[in-house]
Amino acid sequence: MGSINETTQPSDSTLPPNPCVRNCCLNERDICLGCGRTLQEILHWTQYSAVEKAQVLRLCQQRKR
Repeated sequence: MGSINETTQPSDSTLPPNPCVRNCCLNERDICLGCGRTLQEILHWTQYSAVEKAQVLRLCQQRKR
């Protein structure tokens, strides 16, 4: 049986993918025109949980409409 850390940590394959498309340009509201994330979301992406990343991805889709 695995340790608690092994069973509670999501694997890389279950984490939402980084939405970066290497087309980084911020608009006047500090939102990337390439991926739709805010500057703060870009800076904190690696610290977000899988749930938080999924939420950011939903927000990105809304912003890019």
